[in-house]
Amino acid sequence: MAGRTVLIAGGAGGMGLATGMRLAADGERIALADLPGPKLDAAVARIASTGADAIGLPLDIRSVAACREVVGMTRNWGGAIDILVNAAGVWLEGPANGVEEDQWDLVLDVNLKGAFFLISAAVPHLSAAQGVIVNIASDAGIVGNNGAAVYCASKGGLVLLTKALALELAPQGIRVNAVCPGDTATPMIEYQARTYGADDPDGYKRRLLGHYPQGDRARFIRVEEIASFIHYLCQPGAAPITGAALSIDFGVSAGY
Repeated sequence: MAGRTVLIAGGAGGMGLATGMRLAADGERIALADLPGPKLDAAVARIASTGADAIGLPLDIRSVAACREVVGMTRNWGGAIDILVNAAGVWLEGPANGVEEDQWDLVLDVNLKGAFFLISAAVPHLSAAQGVIVNIASDAGIVGNNGAAVYCASKGGLVLLTKALALELAPQGIRVNAVCPGDTATPMIEYQARTYGADDPDGYKRRLLGHYPQGDRARFIRVEEIASFIHYLCQPGAAPITGAALSIDFGVSAGY
């Protein structure tokens, strides 16, 4: 199975890059698609430093035309698209009556619309490869998070999109799954703490961990743990798994 071509949207972010590194270790070709700039360049260089084939592709995932273009660029570069990972995401929290239209549009466009149109464009290539799609959703796509209605709507939509597409694409040999992480040690969690933690970002993070059943032993998930989970879903041994929303959240979505 080595030498497959992998397209990772949001590939310069914490989970996206970790997934690229894990799959590159198997000899896969890695196309990282993200906003152009030093962050994307550094992510590509990090993967290339392992000896893997890697390319950085500029992508504003809010644009349907850009999604279609990056799929074509990946196919031209790698000769195929075997795996598509949707790892792009943005966070928003706050009371519903304070949400502006542009904030709604940003969250839904990045977290849901872009994933759909990347998948739509990639289907012919994934069908030829009997490929795999992994959408990174969230525990907030399974259970509601108080004060994060817009984010929950986007990730809940991604979970049901995953299930619907798994049924639609199964006859073509394409598997589609959603990974639903809890709070993970990424730049996003640091952004949340700085933006919404008032003058106490560390306190914000402690409050997040306070929801976990481990109590004093609670910690944030590591991006490498998410990447290992995604890596497994891309292997032949995971062939029966499709249409699943798979929690990796220390049990936080199991209930209270």
